[in-house]
Amino acid sequence: MKISVKWLGDYVALSPSVDELARKLTAAGLEIEGLERPAEGLRGVVVAQIKESVQHPNADKLSVTQVDIGGTALLQVVCGAKNYKVGDKVPLATVGTKLPNGVEIKQAALRGVDSFGMLCSSKELGLSEESSGLLILPPATRVGQPIAEAVGLDDVVLEVNVTPNRPDALSHLGVAREVGVVTGAALKVPQAKPPESGTPASERVKVRVEDGARCPRYVARVVENVTIGPSPQWMQDRLKACGVRAINNVVDVTNYVNLEYGQPLHAFDLDKLGGQEIVVRTAKKGEKLTTLDGKERTLDADDLVIADGSRAQALAGVMGGGDSEVTPGTKRLVLESANFQGSGVRRTAKRHVLHTEASHRFERGADLDAVVPAIDRAAQLIAELAGGTVAPGRVDVYPAPQPARKVTLRFARVEKVLGVAVAEGEVRRILAALGFKAVEEGTGQATYEVPRARVDVEREEDLLEEVARVYGYDNIPAKLPRGLAELAPEPAHAEAERRMRQALAGAGLDEVVNYSFVAPKSLEVLGGKEQPVALLNPLSAEQSVMRTSLLPGLLENLSRSVRHQVETVAIYETGRAYFRDAGGGQGQRPAAREVARVGGLVWGLRGGRSWTQKDAKADFYDAKGAVEAVLGALRVEGVTFSPAEPPAYHPKACAQVKAADGTVLGHVGELHPRVVKALGLPEGVFAFELDTEPLYAAARLVPEYQPLPRFPAVLRDLAVVVPLELANDEVRRVILEVGKPLVEEAQVFDVYTGKQIAEGQKNLAYALRYRSAERTLTDVEVNEAHQRIVDQVKQRLGAALRA
Repeated sequence: MKISVKWLGDYVALSPSVDELARKLTAAGLEIEGLERPAEGLRGVVVAQIKESVQHPNADKLSVTQVDIGGTALLQVVCGAKNYKVGDKVPLATVGTKLPNGVEIKQAALRGVDSFGMLCSSKELGLSEESSGLLILPPATRVGQPIAEAVGLDDVVLEVNVTPNRPDALSHLGVAREVGVVTGAALKVPQAKPPESGTPASERVKVRVEDGARCPRYVARVVENVTIGPSPQWMQDRLKACGVRAINNVVDVTNYVNLEYGQPLHAFDLDKLGGQEIVVRTAKKGEKLTTLDGKERTLDADDLVIADGSRAQALAGVMGGGDSEVTPGTKRLVLESANFQGSGVRRTAKRHVLHTEASHRFERGADLDAVVPAIDRAAQLIAELAGGTVAPGRVDVYPAPQPARKVTLRFARVEKVLGVAVAEGEVRRILAALGFKAVEEGTGQATYEVPRARVDVEREEDLLEEVARVYGYDNIPAKLPRGLAELAPEPAHAEAERRMRQALAGAGLDEVVNYSFVAPKSLEVLGGKEQPVALLNPLSAEQSVMRTSLLPGLLENLSRSVRHQVETVAIYETGRAYFRDAGGGQGQRPAAREVARVGGLVWGLRGGRSWTQKDAKADFYDAKGAVEAVLGALRVEGVTFSPAEPPAYHPKACAQVKAADGTVLGHVGELHPRVVKALGLPEGVFAFELDTEPLYAAARLVPEYQPLPRFPAVLRDLAVVVPLELANDEVRRVILEVGKPLVEEAQVFDVYTGKQIAEGQKNLAYALRYRSAERTLTDVEVNEAHQRIVDQVKQRLGAALRA
């Protein structure tokens, strides 16, 4: 919506700074998207009067003029135009001016004659597309006056972004009211009193409304003896500033009042209305109407039309018809000012692909109370500008007057809702300035009558919003909600989950997110014994049960990647698995038992193809390493990996992950060949799945200080031969237990099977680190501790020292 600041000044006193005004309006909810300053491009162009003109001595097509711009001396200007005469007033671009077309005016010698400026055409000033010579200004134009002021461009145009819920701001009076509210200036609304004479309007035209729901009010006025011609320059300038093309004095008045009040109007040629009657009705299916844009339109039975006694003459609320339009020969007018149902206008406009100034306003909700003032204002202006005679009275069809909406405001609610105390007097001032009238008073409250233009105000909260936006959102302090002395601390599991994600990402795994719904066969192939929870209304058969494991989704991700020829897959997911609960759904108990888990999967080339190293495929230790990365990030100690044979995993390469207290955290290993074959997957898929609740419970998220060792360590190696099935963790546990308190660490660094080792046996080599926190250990002490370890490993595990 374009708003002329110069025009706004007719209704409210404006502050000197337009930029400050724009800031205040934006802060109050009317966003000013931009400011147009037409005069900026005409800076340096002034009104000049030609005092003398002679033929150029060296050019037949040039003249040498002497012009007066109000100074002490005349200026010499060489000119090529021929459409002027001595005494005419024309625009002069002085030296240093940069015209809208980019031409910079300099002092120059044209064919040997000095020229101090340039006399301009309307095209050179950017005022028109074509011109046949200099722009000749009216004789009364003041010499030396800036040209922008002389041609009505000394204005600033506000580009207002009016939201759909604020149709009241689609007019200069509506924006002027907002200006008055934010600046405290009084609003001056035009009081139209058209001079009336002759036969009453009710005897000149009849109005019948057949659809009162689609047209709740229709008002008509008759103006006779009009003379169609151009409207005055001031009106044309204002219309142009708002992007509206001037047509003639009558049509321009209807457009002017629409921009002034936000109430669309239309003028019919009374002599072209059959039976001098107006009928508001729905169209007949297939009925034809040629609209003002020259297009013949086939109407729908849902279209509301303005018709005469025989045919449709206008699309109600959208566009008039060509049969009854105002032409140079029009003498008698019927002015229309009506209110039309927004939804009906929207359907018609969309159906016929016609978005007009009128439809834009009616679709959003036009002001029912503006119908009469707008038509009176138009009748008065037409009488003044077109010499018309206004017939006494109006034809006002308003079958069911609608009461204004009323909303009660409790003043104590202002502070409770807005979070800031606003004095009751200030609240009343704001609402009164916005046009809300207090009609009932109560203890600590008031009931307000809502202006019909404010279609967005329906309840108490809407009034509070009005107070907030005018009082200023910047004046509302940022505070925590009452009752909270401080923010609640972040739960420990949130930090644990964050560290777990970072660890898995550091291990090279990418996160995926899958549906919690899976196909029953996806769970059956994993060999789980749990009966899944079935959905009553599944999206599809492939998503008909709740998952009891995260693996089905991860395996589907792998399958899709393999089909797209991906060579490496390393992914993980955090989520929930769902299990049946015999007592679920009773009282406040959830229908299913939910278990939080993290699952991961690795397959393919370790790290992808690279010329720097041989292709190596991911194995069990890649998956186990990801699990250990999580345990390390959470500082979970005492975890053991022991052989296990869950149905989904290969028995040769699967470990059960146990916490120090014996709680089973999950499994890691290679998927069983039966599973990968059933799902059509390649071999060598390694996965893990852990329950995160016990994992987080075992985490030590707060680091503990450990002093640096003061005494040196003693390093010894231990190589033992044990059965193949004996796990490293069992041997290591015995070493650390027997070696207390001197053994700090026991790390396996070699596993060997083959020659010199009996069949069914393996050699485990450990690096042991001995240290005392109190003294430097002697060889005797280390030897005694080392021998005890050897004896206990032999006794408990049946191991033998490797020769």
